[in-house]
Amino acid sequence: MNIPNKITISRICLIPFFILILSIPFDWGAWEIGETTLPITHFVAAMIFLVASLTDWLDGYYARKYNLVTNMGKFLDPLADKLLVSAAFILLVQLGLAPAWIVILIISREFAVTGLRLVASGEGIVLAASNMGKLKTVSQILSIALLLLHNYPFSYIDIPMDIIVLYIAFILTTWSGIDYFIKNWHVMRDSK
Repeated sequence: MNIPNKITISRICLIPFFILILSIPFDWGAWEIGETTLPITHFVAAMIFLVASLTDWLDGYYARKYNLVTNMGKFLDPLADKLLVSAAFILLVQLGLAPAWIVILIISREFAVTGLRLVASGEGIVLAASNMGKLKTVSQILSIALLLLHNYPFSYIDIPMDIIVLYIAFILTTWSGIDYFIKNWHVMRDSK
């Protein structure tokens, strides 16, 4: 197993820790930030999430730079991304920090695109991520981080950037999903 794949596996291994920190009622206290109270568990979970998210960039960069792209990596990398983002969004709903309808639609899009990729893979076609898809991913990561951090550092200026970025992520997720299906509909149409 090469280094990029080990980095991807490390991202998958961080997911249970992320889930446990947000699911078990640890009482580590909270910080008062402006008008906001930030539970330390949410801060720790945000840091774990951001480290795991950065490994997504790191493994891809390393794999491309040193020509270490493998079929295992092509499978594991998007799987790790979907698991991490889905777990985070579901936990944000549980914590009352994100509307369930947005999370359901975001996760549904991810499953639909994954399904299309599986159909394409069965036909021997590789569907690469688009620039809009990458922008979607960045907006999802930013929205999750801001929601976990209770809108810090924007809590001082009283602008709900966490919710604004969540809606931007929702719009980009929906738009990129529609675009993905329009551009790749031939895969579904021509599949056996």
